[in-house]
Amino acid sequence: MFVKKGDRVKVISGKDKGKEGVVLTAFPKKDKVIVEGVNKFKKHQKPNNANQQGGIIEAEAPIHASNVQVLDKNGIAARIGKKQIDGKKVRYNKKSGEILDN
Repeated sequence: MFVKKGDRVKVISGKDKGKEGVVLTAFPKKDKVIVEGVNKFKKHQKPNNANQQGGIIEAEAPIHASNVQVLDKNGIAARIGKKQIDGKKVRYNKKSGEILDN
């Protein structure tokens, strides 16, 4: 999977198209990611020992990794390629050519 935890991404399709955020969690086996502030849902939570108050909780749901593009340092969203530099595999932005992994 081309997206990692901590990457800044831009959503390219769906109800949140155009929004940007940071990847909080990546699920490589399912090809899904949770992006901060994107694909929010509301859940009605009953009071319990952990949450005495209960109420309506807002959280982010996973979205498919194909619906996001990784942003480089300049904020350019593009497809990601992989190449070897000094015997080490790195990810790079195909539009700008900038290397994403340090």
